Amino acid sequence: MSITTEAELIGMQKASEAVAEALKAMRNYAQPGITTKQLDDYGAAILSDFGAKSAPLLTYNFPGWTCISVNNEFCHGIPSDKRILKEGDLVNIDVSAELHGFWSDNGGSFVIGEDVNQHQKLIDASKQILYKAIYNIKGGVRIADIGHLIETEAKKHGYKVIKNLTGHGVGRSLHEEPSEIANYRDRFNQTRFKKNSVVAIETFISTTSTYAETLKDGWTMVGNKGGFMAQHEHAIVVTDGVPMILTEMNGIWN
Repeated sequence: MSITTEAELIGMQKASEAVAEALKAMRNYAQPGITTKQLDDYGAAILSDFGAKSAPLLTYNFPGWTCISVNNEFCHGIPSDKRILKEGDLVNIDVSAELHGFWSDNGGSFVIGEDVNQHQKLIDASKQILYKAIYNIKGGVRIADIGHLIETEAKKHGYKVIKNLTGHGVGRSLHEEPSEIANYRDRFNQTRFKKNSVVAIETFISTTSTYAETLKDGWTMVGNKGGFMAQHEHAIVVTDGVPMILTEMNGIWN
């Protein structure tokens, strides 16, 4: 969407606060011994307290309030009472929701407890790349140029990007135009970021894979060549200068 009134900005800020606070609280709540279903229920309660509804549930009838992916799962993991979190697990939580007609989206990867499996380097790279990408976005910048920046930075860190997972527009629904904000230079995409537009910028930084494939459950995605992936995501408003980061309170850069 494009922000045209103060009321629209306030609506987006409130929806973004709900998803950001839920993500932050879920990250703090996650610990060895709890199930991903318990973690999802915790996030659902927080969103409900804000009066917000799960975006993937509303839009796609997803079997959970949030997407929780563990280790070799890249994204869209289904919360389960059989999946128990363990020390050193690489976890990604993606929280998106609707509140009073406004939709916002954010996500982040982190390690449960001690980093016994050495995932922190990948996570830090993803965070740093997202930061650099967002602070290079303003009205008129080519979307493909930001994709090129993300892929170039990933290579510098010794990683790859997932080419079929992208950021997107957001605001009046979960996925809007621009529909694909890729993590690589898509030379066919001539679109430019527009001032006052709301977009979800996401990194998909991978150890070995370049494409994500859907498992038999119809939701969970894993790498075409295995390995691990870190994702970090903020919803932002594009300006002529420094973007307004709507989900900044999620603390994924802390």
